Amino acid sequence: MAGQFFALFSRMKNINRWALMRNTRPESLSQHSLEVAATAHALAVIGNRRLGKRYDAPMAALIGMYHDMPEIITGDMPTPVKYYNKKIRECYGEIEHAAQDALLDTLPEDLREDFRPLLAPDETAALWKLVKAADKISALIKCKEEAQSGNREFEKAEQATLQALRDMDCPEADIFITEFLGSFEQVLDSVLTQEENK
Repeated sequence: MAGQFFALFSRMKNINRWALMRNTRPESLSQHSLEVAATAHALAVIGNRRLGKRYDAPMAALIGMYHDMPEIITGDMPTPVKYYNKKIRECYGEIEHAAQDALLDTLPEDLREDFRPLLAPDETAALWKLVKAADKISALIKCKEEAQSGNREFEKAEQATLQALRDMDCPEADIFITEFLGSFEQVLDSVLTQEENK
C-alpha cells in the first residue's frame, strides 16, 4: 500500500551530510534541503528581476526541497567518492534513479505525476541548473562555517566548491555570492544591526 512518502520525507533529519569529514557542527539532510530551497528560490528571483529571465521561482524552491530525498535510500554519498571516476558516477546515477522510482511508488498512484518533477527533475532544464548552483552555495556556506570554527578539514572542499560554482557559469549564483555570501561570516549582532554593511 502506498502512503509512506511523507514518513520517509520526515527521516531526512536523521541523515547527516559530510560523513567522511570532521565536523564542528553536524548538518542534516533536512537542514541542507531547506537552505537549498531558499537559495534556489532566491536565484530564480534574482534571474527574474535582474536578468530578464522567466523562472518559476516557487518551483525552484520545491525542487530544491526535494532534490536530495533519494538519499533517504542511498545515504549521503560524499562528493569525492561519487565523482571518483566515471564508472562510480554512472553506477551511482543508476542507484539514484532507482531510489527516485522507489520513493514515487510510496505515493498514491494519482499523486505520482505531481511529485515526479520534484524528485526526478529534467536535468537539462534551467531550474535544475539553479538548484545545482544553490546546492553548491549551501556547501560553500557549510565550508565557511567550519572554517570560522577553526576546522581546516573543509579548506580544499571550499576551494573546489567555489571553482565548481565559477565553472557553472551561472550569473544568478555570481550575484548571490557577491551580495549575500559575506554576511555569513558576520556575527549575529552585525547581521541584525547591519553595522558592517554600512
